[in-house]
Amino acid sequence: MSKGSAWQGNWRVRLYERVRERGYDSLTSFAEARPTAPLYRLAEELGEDAAGVQILTGLLAEAERRKQVTRFVRGVLIRMLSESIPEGWPAVLDDEARVEIALALGSWSAYTPESHKERARRAGDALLATPPPPGWRPLSADDELLRTLLPDEEA
Repeated sequence: MSKGSAWQGNWRVRLYERVRERGYDSLTSFAEARPTAPLYRLAEELGEDAAGVQILTGLLAEAERRKQVTRFVRGVLIRMLSESIPEGWPAVLDDEARVEIALALGSWSAYTPESHKERARRAGDALLATPPPPGWRPLSADDELLRTLLPDEEA
């Protein structure tokens, strides 16, 4: 992103134009085609005048309209975990692994809407208390374990 240009003009319209130019009808369909890409990478793909926080804002707005906020929350967790532990869940939760997982869960919590924060906290606690199998790497918001931790009931 260059010199704040992401915030010039109508950035929402600009993002949707870029998404449509790439053959998608929504930010959600664009993002779900890249389920493990960090938000900043999605923004980079849309141009130097796009920002990850804009992608996040647009995805949340679409999720709220579609009443799929829990799916959005799972999707953001996947992006955070993929960036922090790209090889999947570690076999041993040593200090280094705990730090990487804590960073992912902390970022996820910050990006989680208030309506879902408590559910997200419980899901994060459950992942740490009963870790998934080594190598577990959710690749979509439909991951079975994530759907167990965060079922599609809207809060």
